[in-house]
Amino acid sequence: MDISEGSHRSRRHFIGAATAAVVAAELGLTAPAQGRSGEEKPEVPPTAETGANKSFSSLKQKAAGVLNVGYAEAGPAHGRPVILLHGWPYDIHSYVDVAPLLAAQGYRVIVPYLRGHGTTRFLSGNTPRNAQQSVFALDIIALMDALGIDKAVLAGFDWGSRTADIIAALWPQRCTGLVSVTGYLITDPAANKLPSPPKSEWAWWYQYYFATERGVLGLKKYRHDLGKLIWKFNSPTWHFDEATYERTAAAFENPDYVSIVIDNYRWRLGLAKGEPQYDALEKRLAQGPVINVPTITIDGADDPFTPPGNGSSYARKFSGKYAHRTLKVGHNVPQEAPVDFAKAVVDVYGFAEPLSK
Repeated sequence: MDISEGSHRSRRHFIGAATAAVVAAELGLTAPAQGRSGEEKPEVPPTAETGANKSFSSLKQKAAGVLNVGYAEAGPAHGRPVILLHGWPYDIHSYVDVAPLLAAQGYRVIVPYLRGHGTTRFLSGNTPRNAQQSVFALDIIALMDALGIDKAVLAGFDWGSRTADIIAALWPQRCTGLVSVTGYLITDPAANKLPSPPKSEWAWWYQYYFATERGVLGLKKYRHDLGKLIWKFNSPTWHFDEATYERTAAAFENPDYVSIVIDNYRWRLGLAKGEPQYDALEKRLAQGPVINVPTITIDGADDPFTPPGNGSSYARKFSGKYAHRTLKVGHNVPQEAPVDFAKAVVDVYGFAEPLSK
């Protein structure tokens, strides 16, 4: 790196950090999440302006449950914990702009790769590559235990929303609050066998593709192109560049990626059996448990999977302090609207804290 490049980069980093602070102040991210006296300062990436962050400063690995989990971490070690959960076909970079905004306010931010993605690996080759809904929640509970996190705000979209919803429903003592894109996504396998209107079924075409051997071979061979196609369909108004997609597509090279994706969608359609050890959990989830932790739900107005009614179709599933927001974005809400997503996390902490006093 020559001197002129270094000078330009330093200036850009300074402007980025300053922009993050201004944006945070303007949108109400102004109450620092103070930790213990004398704690380390928040680990804020050098570029924090919206859309400018290209990667996380570092990745960590932690043995937790049946996995060695890859994750990004930002913010002070004793800050209020926030766990950000990605969906499919996405990865931790959906939060590359959200994390520094929260870290700058003193939150401890954990962004894990879900099983089958990125640097997350199974500890044993003998562990079934199971992807029924309950195991993702158990993975995150195990990670929280391994990191010494008793309770956190859980925030996610797509697979991440479902995982966060499950933890909030079954282990509310581990969930300070919930931010859930598309609301209540806990699956009832029996109800999921019933047909939807044709337009909805058409949008889920890849689920049926994955039900076939042709789909398995297609995902193996065309995982890169298939993911990009779904990104464009899911977020028709988001004009992401090639570098943004390629950064995430690297996570699809995980050796268990195909197995996990296929099993997840086949299990939802009743075409793959779960493991008997999780039957009791799945039975509870199939009953549609109400979530009573403080919650903010978010819909993307341009998301083809957003149900009509501005959240009315699932609002009854949240019995605690609750708010709903609709944003003019598509499916990948945290990456398309990082400031709004970060504000939802801060706001839901505000919902929860009066209850804990």
